[in-house]
Amino acid sequence: MTNAYRHAKAPVGREIRARCELTDNRLRITVTDANSTLPTPTRAALDDESGRGLELVAKLSDDWGAARRECGIGKTVWFELTVSAHP
Repeated sequence: MTNAYRHAKAPVGREIRARCELTDNRLRITVTDANSTLPTPTRAALDDESGRGLELVAKLSDDWGAARRECGIGKTVWFELTVSAHP
């Protein structure tokens, strides 16, 4: 959400949307915004105050990706986590 808010320069009235879906043992989080520029992971320097978001998502999630929306407006960035049941 933070990356979408900071970097998705979208026209006024175009919201950023987040969705959480839990199915069986997978949690999928999607963030959609109206800017069609796909995110590019970067390597932040040790003294950089930002630039680690996608790197953290890639390291902590089981899978992630980004794609332009089929409707032609914006993109969706998503990640998935495996969820284990508590005994």
